Amino acid sequence: MSVTTEEAAPTRPPEDLLAAYKSPPGVFDEMVDPSGALRPAWQRLVSSFEQIGGDGLSEHNEQARRLLRDNGVTYNVYGEAAGEDRPWELDCVPLVLSSAEWNKLSEGLAQRAALLNLLLIDLYGRQDLLRQGLIPADLVLGNPEYLLPCRDLRVPNDCYLHLFAAHLGRKPDGSWLVLADRTQGPSGAGYALENRLVISRVLGDQFHDARVRRHATFFKTLRESLVSIATRHRENPRVVLLTPGPSSSAYFEDVYLARYLGYTLVEGGDLTVRDNAVFLKTLGGLLPVDVVLRRLQDADCDPLELCTDSMLGVAGLVQAARSGNVVVANALGSGILEAPALAAFLPELCRRMLGEELKLPSVATWWCGRDEDRRYVLANLDHLLIKSALLHRSRKPIHGGRLSQAERERLVAQIEKHPEAFAAQELVERSSAPIWSKGGLQPRHVALRTFVAASGDGYEVMPGGLIRVTTDPHVPAVSMSVGQGSKDLWVLSEGPVAPVSLLKPYGAPVELRRSGNDLPSRVADNMFWLGRQIERAEGIVRQWRSVITRWMGESEPGAVSELPILFDALLQDWIEDGPRERSGDDLYRSRHRLLLRLLYDESRPDSLRSTIQSAHRLASIMRDRLSIDSYRILNRLRAEIGTGAPPADLTLDDVLLQLNQLIFLLAAFSGMGMESMTRGPSWRFLDMGRRIERAQHTVRLLHSVLVRRIAEPTPVIEALLEIADSSMTYRSRYLSSIQLAPALDLVLTDESNPRSAAFQLAALADHVKGLPHDEGKPQSTPEHRVMLAAQTELRLTDVEALCSSADADGEHRQLGELLTRLERHLTALAEAIAHTYLVHAGPSRHLGLVGLPPLPYVDPKP
Repeated sequence: MSVTTEEAAPTRPPEDLLAAYKSPPGVFDEMVDPSGALRPAWQRLVSSFEQIGGDGLSEHNEQARRLLRDNGVTYNVYGEAAGEDRPWELDCVPLVLSSAEWNKLSEGLAQRAALLNLLLIDLYGRQDLLRQGLIPADLVLGNPEYLLPCRDLRVPNDCYLHLFAAHLGRKPDGSWLVLADRTQGPSGAGYALENRLVISRVLGDQFHDARVRRHATFFKTLRESLVSIATRHRENPRVVLLTPGPSSSAYFEDVYLARYLGYTLVEGGDLTVRDNAVFLKTLGGLLPVDVVLRRLQDADCDPLELCTDSMLGVAGLVQAARSGNVVVANALGSGILEAPALAAFLPELCRRMLGEELKLPSVATWWCGRDEDRRYVLANLDHLLIKSALLHRSRKPIHGGRLSQAERERLVAQIEKHPEAFAAQELVERSSAPIWSKGGLQPRHVALRTFVAASGDGYEVMPGGLIRVTTDPHVPAVSMSVGQGSKDLWVLSEGPVAPVSLLKPYGAPVELRRSGNDLPSRVADNMFWLGRQIERAEGIVRQWRSVITRWMGESEPGAVSELPILFDALLQDWIEDGPRERSGDDLYRSRHRLLLRLLYDESRPDSLRSTIQSAHRLASIMRDRLSIDSYRILNRLRAEIGTGAPPADLTLDDVLLQLNQLIFLLAAFSGMGMESMTRGPSWRFLDMGRRIERAQHTVRLLHSVLVRRIAEPTPVIEALLEIADSSMTYRSRYLSSIQLAPALDLVLTDESNPRSAAFQLAALADHVKGLPHDEGKPQSTPEHRVMLAAQTELRLTDVEALCSSADADGEHRQLGELLTRLERHLTALAEAIAHTYLVHAGPSRHLGLVGLPPLPYVDPKP
């Protein structure tokens, strides 16, 4: 497809920004023509950049980075360790296309989507194309992506492709080519939307002045299309977005799209098939699912009939789709169209099936299974890219011109032995576009991923797309899979752009609702452990802050009587390197090293850093369930605790400042939960996790500090009140008199103190009452019985008698026994909740808590 430009007199680029801009020789530059003049579509934007100046553009670029970082936009790069997410890279300079050029490109994309859909109808139906020899049988029946269980599986409206993506590049002559088709669960649309939201905010004036076409119309069409294909509950179908999970390279996008489209984000374990229908497993029971928008590869969708060693999908999904009880989008089996060799046959197929020429050609492709094509490939190997004919991800493409003589000979032998397994494609020198780098505009190679959605009897193209750009000027390949950057694509409108919203028009009837128990069990599990991790982090921080404050006081550490007790409370589960029997300065140097390990050692699941990182990972899994502000707080928490070894010159002053900042951020997150979360099941499980963890921490602290014999109790009790954030309340009640009984009452049994163990049990009792249960059964649930036992024992406790019942050796053994029983009750409560509500979600996602040593005073098998 040849490039077209608007009629306008060429304008010389502004010297201050573009004087050093040199487009690479032999490529099409998107911004300037071969004479160096600005292309008409760019003139208004570049003129605005000239007014902003270099400093202004640098600030806009940095602002875009900050927004992406605050929003937690990441991409998991292929080949890196699981969970090693990289920040999403976005350049602030968009790529601009005129309306006339885009309209022609859009026509070609819509035609291509319609053609590919017709191919799927035939290949999984009558197979006339195979009988007529228009497609070789080797490319279909010999392709692992052709799913025999999906043969004759009817789909609503004969629509197999609901969302289609085409990867485009531009040749030096300005013509567009399709480099690859993505037809299974194409990624990138969510990133394109996020790029647009960020750039439209950073370049707000320029965006509105340029009259850029909006993305919302495309997503509105996609959502309407998915609703229209539901075979049941057509008035209000339940649509879910099926993700591979956090290990997916584009998990952020899955979360983002689910939130934007208003769909429930699910993993395979969240769904089950009963009576050939798909259901969502929730706290309140099974809910029917009508449409599954999948982000999984074909073979991963059903371990029963497809790939038996994949646990990402839903067992029985194929049969449910075959029975017509659920619709999967895109239809299962659509991955056959991603075979690189198929591009060689599309021109003829378009003429036969649509009666017209292919408007948007593929990159020139040769299939070695045809004798003529094979001879051409072997004769021109140096100038071609060799790929697997069938599986586009099965092996890396081979650049024939970069092979050694021995490698070349081996490749030729392989092609001659199995010619049907190889395809070759033309090498395309992709176009260049400007990015803002090192204080100036510099050219980089770009490629465009476009998106097409089914719309009635045709297809609608997103007016824009995801621009992928190299960050290295010497690397022509552009792929996020190797950690490259991105840009926004601005498609200009010929007139004013009307605002579009995915929300229903004002005044449309809406049924009033409240939060129910339709929360997936996996999400409840993650919320529960997020609450525990956050509260565990706060407990560690408050204990260490109390220790360091006394460590840095006016007295020598050895003269602070409560310091050894506080150290022992912190380090009871830790094993020091070398002998523990140290004294004086040597003891505190040793404990300084241990302090750094407990705070920053990522290899220990119970360190502060590991705890915060685990909380952040859990939050990233549930980004669709947390507010943007809550997630930003957790991002700041992770940034504050940092990664890697702490600085060699880190002082206790530095650590104390960091702990104070962490307390501030943890309190901010807790405040967001209390003041901003709807009191639904998400909040309930988050708060139950926090309450159980806070109660356990309080009980642990009391046991490790008060049960032993204390020579000087006053400073120890003061430290206890400080850690429990109850000093102010104690002083207001008892003035300056420090006694054990009132302190224990305040921290253990006072239900009006939000830091006490009793307060946590009262809150947990209310939560347990609100959990879904069978009201027809007369007996109490296990969690009800545990709560009743724990609250009864604590409410009947005589604090004064406990405090006056010290043994002859000065130890409060009865207090220790009470605290041990309370710890067992709390452990039993957590287990009962997990067994009743979370066990069918799979293993608990308490990342970082696996292997945590038990309390020394708790018998795991009482």
